[in-house]
Amino acid sequence: MATIQIIPVENSRQRKAFLDFFYDLYRDCPYAVPYLYLAEKLTLKPSSNPAFAFCEAQCFLALKDGKVAGRVAAIINRRANDHWKRKMVRFGWFDFIDDPTVSEALLKAVADWGKAKGMTEIAGPFGFEDMDREGMLVDGFDHLSTMYINYNYPYYASHMERLGFKKDNDYVEYKVKVPEVTPEKFSRTAALIEKRYHLAPRKFNSHDMTKGGRGHELFDILNVTYSNLYGYSHLSDDQIDTIVNNYIKLADLNLVTCVVDTDKDDKMVGFGVSFPSFSEALRKTHDGHLLPFGWWHLLKALKWHKTPVVDLLLIGVLPEYRMKGANAIIFNDLISWYRRYGFEYAVTGPQMETNKKVLSQWQYLDSEEIRRHRIYVKDI
Repeated sequence: MATIQIIPVENSRQRKAFLDFFYDLYRDCPYAVPYLYLAEKLTLKPSSNPAFAFCEAQCFLALKDGKVAGRVAAIINRRANDHWKRKMVRFGWFDFIDDPTVSEALLKAVADWGKAKGMTEIAGPFGFEDMDREGMLVDGFDHLSTMYINYNYPYYASHMERLGFKKDNDYVEYKVKVPEVTPEKFSRTAALIEKRYHLAPRKFNSHDMTKGGRGHELFDILNVTYSNLYGYSHLSDDQIDTIVNNYIKLADLNLVTCVVDTDKDDKMVGFGVSFPSFSEALRKTHDGHLLPFGWWHLLKALKWHKTPVVDLLLIGVLPEYRMKGANAIIFNDLISWYRRYGFEYAVTGPQMETNKKVLSQWQYLDSEEIRRHRIYVKDI
């Protein structure tokens, strides 16, 4: 019988093995997308991830007969636990070979670590906070993944069910055909509400987003609009600064549409953030490394839009403006830019299956659900 050994990740050699395992496991999978190696490394490093101000974590490796067979990160997000009144230890970065003894041993390590710190339930896959990847893929295995979501083999879910984990929440993602003509639902509504409520779409430049504070304003809206969504963890000022400087600063800001109230000194009241898809570009890198030539493939997607797909990552509108139809302004503007850049499809980020108001927007477009991710939970 094979021997399964669980070891805590404590040194650079083990950290490298932890990161490398995903790339080794999925290298020959045609639907998995390599994550940016440096981003993964920095996210798990306390000195470079501001979430460690309110999180603690421990990574584990599973060895089967001395060879790495799985990995997992155990995380306690104290801010989220306080907000939701839960004593939850999260598991993330959870990957393993198709051996039930490996998955069981890894999750037991997380549960034991959490229980020793007073936790009463284990749930995941989660990241440190909501800008990290969440959920286990349970449907849509034959669609090319993205850098923003988890991809896993179909056998993962059967392991969870065997271990007695239950569904706590599902997220769904849609593939939306970019229309040749903007649907009247959006174009006509946008024109009406711009006039009636003195709202307007705005494009901000890099200086506006960073030095001018507009990027911070955008994520302040996200904190408000997402605050009551399942498991949301409020973003701190340091986290927002990191996201703005690492991602928004690099974005093609024509693909970031903000809505402002012109009666209130152009106060931002909503936003839509999208990026050209990096999926095909990342598959041309060596295990998510930018060197020697990985950067070139990403640059072609980012600057010259050499991809038919755009990722619609985030949409947020302040509650008092949601009923006024500000979403229509966002869609009307973004669709025009998608057409201008030649994108054929947009792929949405994960949306809660219970968020019917958001999901109902896709009925006005040629769209289909392509993926489903699940959060599992179990008492410990």
